[in-house]
Amino acid sequence: MFKNKSYIGISFIILIFGIYAVPKIVDRIKNGEVVKGNRLDNVGLKSSKSDAKLLTIGPAPKFELTNQDNVKVSNQTYKGKVYVLEFFFTTCPSICPKMNLSMLEIEKTFFGNPNFGIVSITIDPAHDTPKVLKDHAKLLGAKSSNWNFLTGDKATIMDLSNKGFNLYAGENAKVNGGFEHSGLFALIDKDGNIRCRKDDFGNPILYYDGLDKKGVRDIQEDIKILLEE
Repeated sequence: MFKNKSYIGISFIILIFGIYAVPKIVDRIKNGEVVKGNRLDNVGLKSSKSDAKLLTIGPAPKFELTNQDNVKVSNQTYKGKVYVLEFFFTTCPSICPKMNLSMLEIEKTFFGNPNFGIVSITIDPAHDTPKVLKDHAKLLGAKSSNWNFLTGDKATIMDLSNKGFNLYAGENAKVNGGFEHSGLFALIDKDGNIRCRKDDFGNPILYYDGLDKKGVRDIQEDIKILLEE
């Protein structure tokens, strides 16, 4: 008898709750408010802002080198432009062909945009003279007037890579081609700052992987962001 009364009491409470709450829930669904609670809105806004904002690592190292047309080119040449910078050498038998294809894809995406450029710096300047670089650019099919292939003093270039950008480059007689270097691309904004996105854990990635499809896709997305700044 007592149990029956308890069940009746619980049923009555549920009935009252349903009469009160269900109409309000239905109204919120009709008005599209169920998934728009204040807390959910705030989380969404913070996430989208954070994802869209690129980190500023600091000023890119200064450089002045000679391009494929035997013209002096410096970081000031790219002032007011967004550009991607890499280190390579023309006789590289390992990662450079893949890096070249990645850079060509980037060039194609932004071809004709006067506010975008590419800088490719050789780490084998003894071999990669302006003429060799010009032939290399032609062989690749590089078309942009803002894509400079640069050569110069070897010690200066090695310091620029290893100490300036902290991108490894060095000689190694034991490897094919005689040189080793990073396959990463640096992204630099219109004010001459190195920029990057965060990884999945919220840490700056610093540079973009020029050997990886995702890295190439990511840098193109972020170039678009910087061009709009």
